[in-house]
Order: sequence, then structure tokens, then C-alpha cells
Amino acid sequence: MQTEFTRAVGIEVPLICGAMYPCSNPELVAAVSEAGGIGIVQPLSLTYVHGYDFREGLRYIRSLTDKPVGINLIIEQSSERYLRRVYEWLDIALEEDFRFFVTALGNPKQVVSRTAAAGAIVYHDVTERRWAEKALDGGVEGFICVNNRAGGHAGSLTPEALLEQIGPLGKPMICAGGIGSPEQFARILQLGYAGAQLGTRFIASRECSAHEDYKRAILKAHEDDIVLTDKISGVPVSVIRTPFIERTGTRAGPLARRLLRNPKTKHWMRLLYTLQSIRTLKHASLQGQGYRDFFQAGKSVEGIIEIQPVKDIVAEFAREPDSG
Repeated sequence: MQTEFTRAVGIEVPLICGAMYPCSNPELVAAVSEAGGIGIVQPLSLTYVHGYDFREGLRYIRSLTDKPVGINLIIEQSSERYLRRVYEWLDIALEEDFRFFVTALGNPKQVVSRTAAAGAIVYHDVTERRWAEKALDGGVEGFICVNNRAGGHAGSLTPEALLEQIGPLGKPMICAGGIGSPEQFARILQLGYAGAQLGTRFIASRECSAHEDYKRAILKAHEDDIVLTDKISGVPVSVIRTPFIERTGTRAGPLARRLLRNPKTKHWMRLLYTLQSIRTLKHASLQGQGYRDFFQAGKSVEGIIEIQPVKDIVAEFAREPDSG
């Protein structure tokens, strides 16, 4: 199952456990890496949700696996204070010998320049070619191609359209979105992707600390139950349609929509929405329907039928291409 991605990062199976707020608990991240894929640390999940000092959290993950683990860095310019913290996390990760980074929502040039001397690899989240071109100018070595089936911040294009648009840039591409079964994984490798990023499938695992209500909602949901809401961060986010979502709606109000469209105010509005949603998502994940049934997920729910240990999930995905 070797691809350009696995060879570069030093893993056995071209599977990424995508960074998820609030679901990326250390045990889940480590379990995916230990099983042969690569888990990605989401710093706010590690520190705010799961209560670790960032450096100590990384060391805890290292105590669970000595295999490659990645770090997610959201580098949007909306808050200088937050951005300073991001680069502190980056420096700590380099000091702790982490060498794979996934950047999102900004220009990765500074991350690339800071990590180059350490021989680190940087991939960037993209939803269309123009963002991939900017990331390529910033020096990234590959792309996480977020399609219209993804959980969290979904894109607008199909996996096939992204491959057609971004493939000519000549860098490894990871398919992110809609992959819940080994058969779907085999198909995207056959299309020409160098790997896949899964989120929803790994929430429905034993190692994920998300509440059982959240996991059962994933098992119960069908593709048509996934809807987009712009009330989490000001841009569309995929969630499971639940009674809470039906009561509150999925659209920002008229004033908020105007402010989100204005170049001078959109970053502040997104920051405001994000700050409001951080607590809600945290407690919904940890407390389930006793708090609110507010669960992020992608269209891959259709292919997820049971909660399994991470090692079994990775093993099933690893076998599928060989079995035809």
C-alpha cells in the first residue's frame, strides 16, 4: 500500500485521522499512528477539551506510540493573539520531534520556512485550485483535498473534480471527505489519490472519547441527514440533522450574513462565531444529548455500521485494495 505520501511520511497505510475539534483525544491520535496510519493532533482539542499542557500532551502521545504523528495548525489571520499561540505550538512540536504538519485557512509560507531546517513536511487543506496554487507558492509538499462530502468545513467540489483541478500541480493529494468504508478507500486510491483523510469513521471508534450519543448518531445517520450550517464558524460546516439543529436552524441571520460578506468584518464575524461554538461543540461531544445533540459529521456516515477498535478499522482499510 505504499504511495508517495506513505514513503514521505514513513507510515504503512495511506490513512490520516484528520484533526477534529473536539474529538481528537490523545488516545485516538496515537492509536491511528500505532495501527499504521497517521494521527493528527488538534491543539485546541488537546489543551482546551482534554486539559493537557501542549508539550505534556505531545509527550503523552509519544508514550503511546513511537510512530509518526502529525500536528494541525490553523493559520487564519483573524486573531494575532491566537496566531502567536499557533507559532508557539509549532516551535514546541519541532522541539518534541514532530515532523508532519497540516495547515489550514491561511498562507502556509511561515510554517514551511520555520520547519524546513528540521526536514519537516507540510501539507495544506484546500477546497479548490486557487488555494492549492497559493499553498504551492508557500512551499507545501502536498494537499489535503477537502471535498463536498467532508465533515467539518466541507468543500464544494467532488473528489473527481478536485483531482482534475489540482492533480496537474504535481503534488501528492489526500482525499478528505465521504470515506467511511474500505471500498470507498480503494476507489479513491484507484482514482489517483495518494491517501485518504478520515474523521467521522474514527469518531465511531472505541478509542475516541466522544460521548456514546455522538457515536450512535453516526451509526444511525444516513447521507441525507448531513446538512450544512454556517452558525459554527461563519462558513459552512457539515453536521448531523438532529432536533437541536432543526430548532435552531442552519443559517446565520441577515445582519450576520452581511458582515460575513464584508472583507473588513468577515474575519471578526468568523472569530465571534468560532468562540461561541467552541464551548457548545466541546460539551456536546463529551456530554451527548444531555447537553445538546450538536454533532459534526460527513456523508461517510452512510458506510459506517459499527463502533470498532482503531486497529481493526485500519486493518480493514489496508486489506481492501489487495482483495480487489
